[in-house]
Amino acid sequence: MTAEPLEIYLEERDLAEGLRHDVRRGLTDRPRWLPPKWFYDARGSELFEEITRLPEYYPTRAERSVLAARADEIAAVTGAKTLIELGSGSSAKTRLLLDALGRHGDLGTFVPLDVSVSALRQSTARLAADYPGLRVRGIVGDFTRHLDRLPAGGRRLVAFLGGTIGNLGPDERDAFLRAMRAALEPGDWFLIGTDLVKDPAVLVPAYDDAAGVTAEFNRNVLRVLNRELGADFDPDGFDHVACWDADREWIEMRLRARRPMRVTVLDLTVDFAQGEDLRTEISAKFRRSGIEAELRAAGFAARRYWTDEGDRFAVTLAQAV
Repeated sequence: MTAEPLEIYLEERDLAEGLRHDVRRGLTDRPRWLPPKWFYDARGSELFEEITRLPEYYPTRAERSVLAARADEIAAVTGAKTLIELGSGSSAKTRLLLDALGRHGDLGTFVPLDVSVSALRQSTARLAADYPGLRVRGIVGDFTRHLDRLPAGGRRLVAFLGGTIGNLGPDERDAFLRAMRAALEPGDWFLIGTDLVKDPAVLVPAYDDAAGVTAEFNRNVLRVLNRELGADFDPDGFDHVACWDADREWIEMRLRARRPMRVTVLDLTVDFAQGEDLRTEISAKFRRSGIEAELRAAGFAARRYWTDEGDRFAVTLAQAV
């Protein structure tokens, strides 16, 4: 079976306008910031794939181990006929769920949602070839804006993996989870991966590896702005910084100016003092009680909770109530 034509709710012009909007807001704010979604051009995606293979970066391996151990249980509990994945990328880990749901005989449709037309076209073609009996229906959209476009009907399981929810601040998480619940019917399922609070000696190196791959990934966002907006950042003029905020229980990635710099972007002139930080990502870490409380406030009930052997990463299966 071939993949169905992509449903496109997010055009290139929307992404360009979103980039301009975020840059204008973030660079005129104090402290300055940029959202992490702009890391992921083609080069940024390659770098992130490299990061996931680094010895310091445990989340991908830890989550995969949970899914490998629990996919059949997830399939048995949910009996899902439709699997939806938010921020799907290559859907590599999701194949564990596809295989398990296929073994249980009920899965008929897979709906990956991602912002990248090219990435989604490639992944849906591969999945349709590898799962010939599966209907593959890709949606080009933003999971913070287009949850109302998800297909209705059937027993649905929505997967939001990779700890991506940690990139949202508390208010953003609450808004996202409530929108997710509004898009589902009572009884539908939601599977979410969350990185857990742990020793900073483990956390920080995952975002500041010895080989410098994460530093290159972080600076890549400045190359995106140079290319897409005609900015004149000197990426090598910024140091990569990763630090643990114990009060908020999140990692912050920052770019720190090595010297005073004046940057032009859009119609802005932005002066960076030596040592000034530009925050490029937060990655919140969770405790079981916290994620279950956030799900409950949004209208979900946590039905299963699993961690990897080292209790580093959790996968929670929740149900819309």
